[in-house]
Amino acid sequence: MAPKIQRLPDGERAHLLPPLQSAKWVLVEGRDAISKEFVFKDFNQAFGFLSRVALQAEKMDHHPEWFNAYNKVQITLSTHDCGGLSQLDITLATFIDQASLM
Repeated sequence: MAPKIQRLPDGERAHLLPPLQSAKWVLVEGRDAISKEFVFKDFNQAFGFLSRVALQAEKMDHHPEWFNAYNKVQITLSTHDCGGLSQLDITLATFIDQASLM
């Protein structure tokens, strides 16, 4: 049986969230989540990015909320199993930032 996913404790939040906030991830008002908007040259680049993120999310069994319109992608991360931010969100956000540069 897999261990229960835990929300990030305050100490870890204080350490892990500032680098993401420096990379333009923002806290979502009214929920324990982070969000970021990405803008690409065109739809093809945006779709390629979405594909890379989808493959990683599937490997992690951790799926983002997202919205895509032409060259813009908005992503929100929160772990539904624990009702807020977990290490899974931090790990996926870091991957997403790297994937946006490819």
